[in-house]
Amino acid sequence: MSSKPRFAALAVVASRRPQKTIEDRRPQSERFGEMTFSLKEAQHRLPKEAFKKYRETATSGTPLDTSIAPVVAHAMKEWAIDNGVTHFTHWFQPMTGITAEKHDSFLSYEGAEVIERFNAKELVQGEPDASSFPSGGIRATFEARGYTAWDPATPAFLMPNPNGKTLCIPTAFVSYTGESLDEKTPLLRSIEAVSAAAVRLLKVLGRTDVHRVSCTVGPEQEYFLIDRALYALRPDLVACGRTVFGAPSPKGQELEDQYFGAIKERVMAVMTEVEHKMIGLGTPVKTRHNEVAPGQYECAPIFEIVNRAADHNLILLEAFRKIAARHDLTFLDHEKPFAGINGSGKHNNWSMATDGGENLLEPGHTPAENVQFLLFLAATVRAVHRHGGLLRSSVATAANDHRLGANEAPPAIMSVFLGEELQDVLDQIEKGGAPTGDRRRTMELGVTTIPAIARDTTDRNRTSPFAFTGNKFEFRAVGSSMNISWSNVVINTMVAESLTYVTDQLEAAMKQQKVDAVKAAARVMPKLIAEFKPVVFNGDNYASAWHEEAAKRGLANDRDTPTALKHLLRPETVKMFETYKVLSAKEIESRYTVKLESYCKRVAIEARVAIEMARTGAVPAALSYLKRITAVRAALSSAAAAEPVTDLERVVLDLFTRTQKGVKKLEESLRGAHGASGVAAEAEHFRTVVIPAMLELRAAVDGLEQTIDDDLWPYPKYREMLFHA
Repeated sequence: MSSKPRFAALAVVASRRPQKTIEDRRPQSERFGEMTFSLKEAQHRLPKEAFKKYRETATSGTPLDTSIAPVVAHAMKEWAIDNGVTHFTHWFQPMTGITAEKHDSFLSYEGAEVIERFNAKELVQGEPDASSFPSGGIRATFEARGYTAWDPATPAFLMPNPNGKTLCIPTAFVSYTGESLDEKTPLLRSIEAVSAAAVRLLKVLGRTDVHRVSCTVGPEQEYFLIDRALYALRPDLVACGRTVFGAPSPKGQELEDQYFGAIKERVMAVMTEVEHKMIGLGTPVKTRHNEVAPGQYECAPIFEIVNRAADHNLILLEAFRKIAARHDLTFLDHEKPFAGINGSGKHNNWSMATDGGENLLEPGHTPAENVQFLLFLAATVRAVHRHGGLLRSSVATAANDHRLGANEAPPAIMSVFLGEELQDVLDQIEKGGAPTGDRRRTMELGVTTIPAIARDTTDRNRTSPFAFTGNKFEFRAVGSSMNISWSNVVINTMVAESLTYVTDQLEAAMKQQKVDAVKAAARVMPKLIAEFKPVVFNGDNYASAWHEEAAKRGLANDRDTPTALKHLLRPETVKMFETYKVLSAKEIESRYTVKLESYCKRVAIEARVAIEMARTGAVPAALSYLKRITAVRAALSSAAAAEPVTDLERVVLDLFTRTQKGVKKLEESLRGAHGASGVAAEAEHFRTVVIPAMLELRAAVDGLEQTIDDDLWPYPKYREMLFHA
């Protein structure tokens, strides 16, 4: 056994230099959206009346006038061809966690001649094989037909490749019988639900100027970058996205010298090229910086409406994968690629905005007097209290289970942070007293040249899973690799239900007591606050005392995916989704099945990789080291001189034996999974039997890594992968 490939890879890594790949230096504002069929481009290419109808659909959610589809298709084709495009694809989001696409050429026969053609049918509808994507039993293997349907609310875009570009048309994906098979369809439905409920509440408050409310999201994206030569020598990273083995590096994140530190040149080259590409695709990437763990980074966009934000985040992930490879780096978006250091999340900053651009969660300088804000705030907090378990289930995956609950991410208990000022406002309202007023003030630093700093109304609580951060809620539990669509489906729908409840209470109070909406709100708010009060927690969510307190308050603490996903099947969940026409009972059941199947498959892959790496890498390395030790012991002339070597031999032999037994135990645990009756029982077996066996094997293999000669270990180590970029 030899580590020559590992050392050769390290030599290659040491020779890497940053690559300059961007030649276009125009301002970002000038390039923004130039790779999209934007409204500006559509106005330039469409007849006036057709553009007006297209714009109404794209911006206001009005039904698409299918009579304009041929004109739009022709204009889109001409624009694409002018930009060097030869093929188009319906770009959709099946329940695989990634996007899907099938490319078709514009070529068509016109008699004996070949021409470029793109008609209305090709724009509006496609037909991928539905049985080849996860369906949770909705589609049998022999029932192949499914449909993609154009989503005009998100502009078509051009995806470049080294030899051209492809026209990508964002679409929804449904089965032959009409059920959703994707992430986008329920998201679009949930947007309609929350808009209708919010507009109704605003009308009761006298706001007749609002006709539509959109949910806005800004998903912060955390990720790792490691050299691809080292990545290629790690079968676990290649197959699983995370390391199933790996001893801690002598230096990790304890010095806190990575966070917000100077960005390495190779990493900056990747960041810059990704941002350049995303600006052209109409994605407003705003922020970039080092994260806490070595090798970890973050970027964040400006807020967008939620369906565009979801699409753009998926495009961002794909851009990072491709561009990092061109710079000899590998992009890792797994929630926990390395044990012992921080994993990666995707903080989902969520709010609501009117069609006039007004943020409905903006408290203003006097939140105690802002009745509209208080009602929308109360509805959102009540939604988390009522459906906290469902919210937890929306981020439940095998990968995210490694991250949630550690001192780096919010716990599995869903609670809400409001901050000191809002807490005071709500406490006083509940008691019937007067809030203490505006706490916003400035801080003087005592340095003449530095101006006073404006202090926000709340501090930030990074331990809270659902924190109010000034004019939005930050849902911190979303995993870095996840499609944000599903979490936002859940948030939108549960808030829609809660807004309906608040409006019903408000109207009832107005009618019974013959008062206006403001006076009715004064009577309704104390009851709402008393109802959702158990879910509000402004302290340290990592503290063990909070876990005990949360149990007393009746808050769920679902620490793993199989347990959390059960909330999907609760009667109140099914009723809510059906009431707001977001998902049918059949669609909910299918998603439950798909998510459990994914959990089982991912854990099974990790277990098989662990067995292979232990058997073909760790075990031969241990045997080679034992051979060395035996030779040294035999060469020593006295038993006293050989004793330290003998002690080392015993340690290695013990770790070797534990590794061998661990491999056998893990193999047996996998065989046991096949005998489980149903996907729920299978998932429970993986949770309670397979995963503990994997951890037991890991302890033995990591012990070998820390004990045997460095030149014998075949796999790149944490200290090499995390600090060589």
